[in-house]
Amino acid sequence: MDRRQLLLTGAALGLTPGLALAQDASPQWIKLSTEPYRGKQDDIVFVDAMTGWYGNGAGKLFKTTDGGQTWVKQLDRPGTFVRALGFVDADLGFLGNIGPDYFPGVTDTTPLYRTRDGGTTWEPIAIDGPAITGICAIDVLKTQFINAGVLANRVTVRAGGRVGGPALLATSRDGGETWTSEDLSSLTAMILDVHFVDERIGFICGATDTDVAQSRALILRTGDGGRSWSRVYEGSRGFELTWKMSFPTETTGYATVQSYNPDTTVSGRVFVKTTDGGQNWTEMPLIDNAAVREFGVGFIDENRGWIGAVPNGFATVDGGATWTPVQMGNAVNKVRVVRHAGGTAVFAIGVEVHRLDLPI
Repeated sequence: MDRRQLLLTGAALGLTPGLALAQDASPQWIKLSTEPYRGKQDDIVFVDAMTGWYGNGAGKLFKTTDGGQTWVKQLDRPGTFVRALGFVDADLGFLGNIGPDYFPGVTDTTPLYRTRDGGTTWEPIAIDGPAITGICAIDVLKTQFINAGVLANRVTVRAGGRVGGPALLATSRDGGETWTSEDLSSLTAMILDVHFVDERIGFICGATDTDVAQSRALILRTGDGGRSWSRVYEGSRGFELTWKMSFPTETTGYATVQSYNPDTTVSGRVFVKTTDGGQNWTEMPLIDNAAVREFGVGFIDENRGWIGAVPNGFATVDGGATWTPVQMGNAVNKVRVVRHAGGTAVFAIGVEVHRLDLPI
């Protein structure tokens, strides 16, 4: 793609020339202009290449309608920790609060909120079942079906948490209108990420123990829509838990493994990969560096993807066989991939927010 084509692509998306020209032979992550934040920000979500939201632990939520060039603050609620976000469309969305008694200053006891007007107003969601302390992940699954001769979407939303426990999962099978919860503490001590590839097959990132020193990394899998779960990956080392996952296809998936081991001689950092739909997972090396801690992960296809970490991120083009350090921001907790007519936009949120534009 030449310079003129890049400019045309950027103009079609409403991007500035600087963002459009980032799609050259060596695409670079572009830091977006956002309100400064001292720590790791946890989630960002887009319904298309223009419209998105991000939130942070200060109880703030921001919205963009121009692909991240500018942001408008929609929520400023001290005491709420915006940990997870999920949107069905430009109007209907969900916000997960981590809840009190884990991070200082968090006083909001409502775990889950809903908006029907694109984030302008939020209402608490009533959940039937065991009380949920907090939310760390929201998964929105859209499944197409034929309704009276018309192609429609069936929307299932799941929200799970939390870091430090307890492990509870809330599910809505009617697009977020009604919710029920279940206690999965007998299977995992925490729920740190939730992802369904279809109506039947889904995964949970977790940990074997609420005591990090005793915890081993863990992944649960369901093949029946969440009615039952089985352990498909369990690490062998303490001080570890499984953090975030990405499935670029139904069969190929990746998940980050966090290490909190204080022993700096234990410096190997690994991630896990599946190529059979999550029935089996293989540990693979990321880097030998005790200073690295993994967070988010995102892949645009089976081979090309990124892992967010402290102090920098990593990129691969060969399915994780090799990794290259990349400046995509510090402590990237979530990587979101957005397809559009002009190519692919990738958003990464951590201490800052970055965007990468690819022509394909």
